Amino acid sequence: MSYKFTGQWVLITGASSGFGAAGAMAFGRAGARLLLGARREDRLSAAALEAKAAGAAEVGYHPLDVASTASVEAFASWVREFTPRVDVLVNNAGGALGLEPVVEGKDADWETMMQTNVLGVLRMTRAVLPLMLPHRAGTIINIGSIAGRTAYEGAAAYCAAKAGELQITRSLRLELCGTGLRVATIDPGMAETEFSLVRFKGDIERAKKVYEGVQALRSEDVAEAMVWVASRPPHVCIDEMIIKCTDQAAIHKVNRRAKA
Repeated sequence: MSYKFTGQWVLITGASSGFGAAGAMAFGRAGARLLLGARREDRLSAAALEAKAAGAAEVGYHPLDVASTASVEAFASWVREFTPRVDVLVNNAGGALGLEPVVEGKDADWETMMQTNVLGVLRMTRAVLPLMLPHRAGTIINIGSIAGRTAYEGAAAYCAAKAGELQITRSLRLELCGTGLRVATIDPGMAETEFSLVRFKGDIERAKKVYEGVQALRSEDVAEAMVWVASRPPHVCIDEMIIKCTDQAAIHKVNRRAKA
């Protein structure tokens, strides 16, 4: 089934790769007007060009670091140059750093995870809500993780950060009840993106082992879910969606196929 977002403005953070870039492609194919932000400008530019080629009615992009209030405010000012209205906000920027137990954890990693996954969602939502509230319609989609629902070893800070995203989503749902705005969280399980490569700080071999023998989710699977959630009739809100690949029944229960 095809979805149409003709004339609608869709804002996506962390749009230079992974779920964000795939989301830009998916909304682009649906004819949306896109506002894309990320830190890596070269990758962001490439993602914008691909989304335009996919069919986006219009694509604007601007550097964005959700860990910086000044950067978020500058991005919001840039958005207002395009439009007084945002129809869909996808808070996608985030990620994990390290897999050490708490006793070996690093302040820099913890602080980055809290800044991006938690405070980044709050900053972006605060900045963009004035462009959504007057129109009494629209969708906020926060990209969470099953890690926000189930803890696992070596991920105390990441699990806490994604649990924070989940509670932000739930709080916003209460605060915005009656405004016409919908708030959703999409919480993926194992997905083969740059996630593990970033977590392991460029260790390619270690990152590959995470997905060995597993048919993991792809970025496109999560992007399709974003479009579906945002395309529901105005009276329908998908509060929370958990998506796992068939090979992953739970964080600690993964089916791995032996090498042929």
